Amino acid sequence: MASVVVLGAGVAGHTAALHLKRLIGKQHTVTVVSPNSQWNWIPSNIWVGVGEIPAEKVLFKLAPVYARKKIDFVQAKAVEIHPEGDAAGAAPYVTVEHTSGERKGQTDTVAYDYLINATGPKLKFEATPGLGPDGHTLSVCTADHADHAAKALAASIEKMKAGQKQTFVIGTGHGTCTCQGAAFEYVFNVENEIRQAGVRDLARIIYLTNEAALGDFGVGGMVFDQQGFETTSELWTGSLFRERGVEAIVGAHVEKVEEGVIFYETLDGAHHQLPFDFSMLIPPFGGQPIKAFDRDGVDITERLFAPSGFMKVDADYTPKPYEDWKAADWPTTYEVPGYRNVFAAGIAFAPPHQISRPLKTANGTVVAPAPPRTGMPSGVMGKAVAVTISKRLKNPDAEAEHASMAHMGAACVASAGTGLTKGSAAAMTMLPVVPDYDKYPTGRDTRETRGELGLHGHWVKLMLHYLFIYKAKARLGWQLIPE
Repeated sequence: MASVVVLGAGVAGHTAALHLKRLIGKQHTVTVVSPNSQWNWIPSNIWVGVGEIPAEKVLFKLAPVYARKKIDFVQAKAVEIHPEGDAAGAAPYVTVEHTSGERKGQTDTVAYDYLINATGPKLKFEATPGLGPDGHTLSVCTADHADHAAKALAASIEKMKAGQKQTFVIGTGHGTCTCQGAAFEYVFNVENEIRQAGVRDLARIIYLTNEAALGDFGVGGMVFDQQGFETTSELWTGSLFRERGVEAIVGAHVEKVEEGVIFYETLDGAHHQLPFDFSMLIPPFGGQPIKAFDRDGVDITERLFAPSGFMKVDADYTPKPYEDWKAADWPTTYEVPGYRNVFAAGIAFAPPHQISRPLKTANGTVVAPAPPRTGMPSGVMGKAVAVTISKRLKNPDAEAEHASMAHMGAACVASAGTGLTKGSAAAMTMLPVVPDYDKYPTGRDTRETRGELGLHGHWVKLMLHYLFIYKAKARLGWQLIPE
């Protein structure tokens, strides 16, 4: 009997665990290690963050699901990986620190035959002084953060109803942030809530982003088909900003935040101050702080992890100019070099390079949106790694499943409102996520890369909300719902 250990219970880890148990059955064990007791459908945190739905609608407890599926669950965080074992034995293991109950703070070891690192991001609020819920800005990165943001938004709306003007600043809180799509969606949900409250004329709404141009989204922008016409995501996105009266500041690196004031630098090297009453800024992401050691106890963290803290996999990490990077440099199997039994999926793997062109301000400050690894690609990776492990448990030499972001597509549905009749959405699809200029003149297939506005996209967002929570709860037929 072999043991498969999954670190993390987000989209990638949870998907991998469920598929693994489905594929390997009772013959082997699957253990999930996660510091969190609940699963969070993060895309719907946006609706929590404007008060459209309560936080409990995007959360459920993990333990009952794992108990029902015969998956072992350890509520703890991984702190060390020993892929070669130690002086006491060659069996690889993970050192974990418990995060609940009487054992909170205590360490333990979990042995494995196969390991999946799906630990997701560390929210690096500390990268920008004054950023985040413990500083002067809000967040929607967790359900709790989003609930706090909703309360602050409600308070601002009440002030406007009393005749007070309010300035709302929503976007990214550092020059290296990713997840611009979440900020984009949130700004239009906030705009919708304010409009519905009848106080839009008292609100100044600003989108502050490290993107060099609107519609970049950390993927270098898109050229796509819109109702039979070729356009760019910059033009398409810009029209939405003009229609809704949302101001945009692009190419911005937030230097610090003080109470009611954001200090930021732009690409021309100028420094600015932006007063605000309400601000939600996405933090930069890093890998979880996990160390790695060889059998002799020598620290090999730099061998397994990039400086960002994300885990190195089968990508080409050779330093080279941005113009020389290729789609083929991106990973396909998510296998860690030198360890055929260790994988990293979802946000946990280290991208080989930026998708958007990295820039610097006139002062040398890096403004470079990090590559997104959203729910859809993360789920595909998780399933692919699960299939690989299931095959290698039967044949150790089995070829790995391939799931490159340079081949897979992704969809982003930025919805405003939750009602069946009054909602709207900006729906975007792209194929592939990582552009391939050798295959496509624009980097992507324009037949499959498109943007549309309207109610039908909102219906898709609602459908995805219910389908993916159903899938994550492993209800009857869950495996038939695609990643």
